[in-house]
Order: sequence, then C-alpha cells, then structure tokens
Amino acid sequence: MNLLTLLRKPASLAALLFLFISIGDGVMLPFFALWAQKDAGVPTAWIGVLFGCYAGGELLATPLLGGIADRLGRKPVLLASTLGVGGGFLLLSFCHGVIATAAVLLLIGVFESVLHPTAFTVIGDVVPQDETRHYFAVARVLSGIGRAIGPALGAWLVLRSLSTVFVGSAVALLVAASLVAFLLPETRGIGTSDEEDEDEEGFSALLPALRDRRLGGLLLCFMLLELSGSWVETVLPLSVHASGTLSPSGVGLLFTFGALLTSVLLIPVTRLTKTISARVLVLASAAILIVAFGVLLASPSLIALVVAMTCFSAADMLCGPLIPSAVNELAAPKTRATYMAAVSVANDLKDTVGPASGTMLFAVAASLPWVAGIPLVGVAAWGLASALSRRVIADESAPTTAEADSRAV
Repeated sequence: MNLLTLLRKPASLAALLFLFISIGDGVMLPFFALWAQKDAGVPTAWIGVLFGCYAGGELLATPLLGGIADRLGRKPVLLASTLGVGGGFLLLSFCHGVIATAAVLLLIGVFESVLHPTAFTVIGDVVPQDETRHYFAVARVLSGIGRAIGPALGAWLVLRSLSTVFVGSAVALLVAASLVAFLLPETRGIGTSDEEDEDEEGFSALLPALRDRRLGGLLLCFMLLELSGSWVETVLPLSVHASGTLSPSGVGLLFTFGALLTSVLLIPVTRLTKTISARVLVLASAAILIVAFGVLLASPSLIALVVAMTCFSAADMLCGPLIPSAVNELAAPKTRATYMAAVSVANDLKDTVGPASGTMLFAVAASLPWVAGIPLVGVAAWGLASALSRRVIADESAPTTAEADSRAV
C-alpha cells in the first residue's frame, strides 16, 4: 500500500491531521513566554493570562460551535478551522502588546474548538465500531510524535528570531489545510439521510450532555479520572524539585521517557486488549494509576519515579483511546460531531481545573495530591466503568462493518 493510497482513506487522513496539529502547537508553545516577554512587550505577570486566553477561547466556543460539522459537513469545518488556526499563528508574529495578543489567541481558540472533535468525527464516520479504538490510538500516537517534532523544529527556527516560530506553526496548519482541501472527501451523511440531518437544529442540539444522561455521566467521570492524572504533569516536577531527586533536565528526560513509552506501545497494547471489555480496561487503568500514586507516596527515589511514570503511561494506554470510541458508539451519525465536541469540553475543563487544583493541594502538603488522587481515581473509575458497562442501543442508521470497510477504511 503506497502513501497516496493511504492518504485517500478518510480515517488515515484524519489521524494524520493530528500530527500536523501537534507540530503546530509544539513549534511555538515552548517559546511563547519568551517571545511575549522579549518581542511582544508583554509584562511577565500577564503571560499566564495569555495562556488562559488560548485555552479559554476553545472552552467558550466548543459548546456553541463544537457540533457545527453535523450541519455544515466535516470537510468545510476542518478546512475553515485549519486555515483559521494557521492564520492566527501567522498573525501572532506581527502582534505587540497584551490586548492584540489576547485577541488573536482567543480567535485561535475559537477555530481550534472544532478542529480535534471534527477530525475524530471523520474517523467515527467511516470506521466500524470494533476498529475505532485502533484508529483513535493511531491518532494519539501521531499526536505524540508531533509534540516531539514541534519543539525540535521550534528550537531551529528560534535561531533566526523568536517570532519565526509562529510562521513554522502556521506552515504546519496550512499543510493540514491542504490535505483537507485536496484529499479528504466529505464523510457526513454516511449511514444517515438528509431528512435526519434536519431534525437537530438550534442551541439544544449543541449540548447533548444535557439531553443524554449517560453521556453526561460518562464525561464527568472521565474528566475526574483525567483531572487526577493531570496532577502528575503539574505536581511531579514540583515534588521532585522539593526532594532534590532530579535536576530540571532530569525531569524533562523522565517525561520524555513516559511519552516515548506511550508512543511505542500504544498501538500494540490497543491490539492486545481489543477483546477486553471497556469496564475491565477502565478498572485496570485506575488500579495502575493508584499503584503509581502509592509508589510516589512511599518513596521519592529515582527508581520510584521511573516505576510511577511507567504506570502513568500504562494507564493512559489502556484508557486513552477508549473514551472517544465509547462516545462514538453512543452517538447517532447525525450527532457524532456534537458528541465529540462534548469530549473536547471535558478535556478543556480538565486542562483548566487540573493544574490549579494540583498546585493548590501541593501548597497545603507535598503528598496531598497523591493522597487525594487515590480515592478520586477509585470513585471516577467506578462511575466510568458503570457508564460504559450499560448496554448501548445501536442506532439503525449507523454504518455496518461491511459498509464502513467499503468506504476507505
């Protein structure tokens, strides 16, 4: 199978978009604070607020725009969002001052709010349900590779000037836009009819969690589970620094080890666990996460840190691709993008609340995040496993395996 044939498959192309999206973010994010301080004339105290604008634009726009691909189609929304994010990155290279930078970052967040959910939706449109975990795992692996490539490219571009990193980010997104424009077919409507597409309109169609209790419960438990896991990224560097176990560069190598472990093993693990129920996978992931917290409580040694990071990566491999697959199973074809947008909202909330809550707990006591994380993981996993174990009533209009296989998967 040659590359062109692979790129003509919508699911493969949608997964590839995550590579360029992550490269775009990775090129500029490590250097954003330095650029804001040195080139853009932004006071240091406002840099954190600007990061909040980047996430805030996405969080505010997702409930309103996240399901727009269910009405306008997947291809036009992906094309507009990749062009919008790429154009926003390009504008940043010309920005100066807090107000102009904040406005552009909010704009980027608005366009990015529909980017990830719609790319996931394309996969859900054409892949049979029993194969979705594999494709979502591929998307996560490519995203991880992009997060590794991006900073390396940024380190090379910054040798020219700090603002050049935004040009690099823009180019990555414009490449993604070109792939969408020339190679991606429209996948909306596979397994559904135009009459069905007109049934859902208005604001209520954009907030399915308010109407689907199972989705709301599933996403709440997922957010709590992910929130406790996010304390690792926020608190572990502070904890390691306080104990003096590793230098800052050592902390970076520790997280690089975890990322490489996930990138290399995620797809094999997904294949090996293909026949295992979602309930068992969630409970196993939670048990491994609890073991990691226990190891960190027991010892601050280097061996303990490596064991804990291995456990964190293993837990992510088991549970990470499961949630979009489960949400895809819940959604009818005509509301698939809306449901995927709800997953994005849960992730945005986790990214917003997680760092603040983790550092707050650490400020009270260095071990408190791990102590609090154990019961939180247990409760969240029990709720998530219960939601996933309930029988899904398949939508009659959903694509069958034979239909999906014939549509470029």
